[in-house]
Amino acid sequence: MAKTRPGKRDLDSYTIRGTNKVVRVGDSVLMRSSENEKSPYVARVESIEADVKGNVKVRVRWYYRPEESIGGRRQFHGIKELFLSDHYDTQSAHTIEDKCIVHTFKNYTKLEDVGPEDYFCRFEYKAATGGFTPDRVAVYCKCEMPYNPDDLMVQCEACKDWYHPACLNMTIEQAKQLDSFMCHECLSLDGKRPHSKSSASAPANGKVENKRQKR
Repeated sequence: MAKTRPGKRDLDSYTIRGTNKVVRVGDSVLMRSSENEKSPYVARVESIEADVKGNVKVRVRWYYRPEESIGGRRQFHGIKELFLSDHYDTQSAHTIEDKCIVHTFKNYTKLEDVGPEDYFCRFEYKAATGGFTPDRVAVYCKCEMPYNPDDLMVQCEACKDWYHPACLNMTIEQAKQLDSFMCHECLSLDGKRPHSKSSASAPANGKVENKRQKR
């Protein structure tokens, strides 16, 4: 652990001004932007310290939104997706607006409801180079895109791959009506007649994943 600077003392926690919410080291927080129209920044608190006058500062590790990264936002990025960056900073604790939760990708996909305080992270991001860790993830569907948890997808009962309705020439509403689904390739290998891509009907035992509701 880094030594506290002369005249400074480490704190275990900080209570957000005007609230009873307590922030501790390791918590994720929303921090006020200097530009009022912008969404608050998201950061992970690395340390909290106060000076002799009682001024409290936090050392944070910033999360970047996809649009703040060098590559920008892409189709597979979720609305609540963040990248944990290697960008550290020290800010006044008074700029903390609220606490939030940054879930692992796996845990986020298991949420029944996604609240305004819920985010997720599946990549670490190097701000200077635009590099990501990991540098590759599983891809799905005919379009071979990583999974966007905000998008409805249907799963083939045979091959277990997931598909976007649009890639099957289906509407979202048609996909929601499916009780089951098998992809064209699996039906063909099975010696069965390929399904109509504009049809909402399909053989039994497939799965449909509904889009989660945002609060």
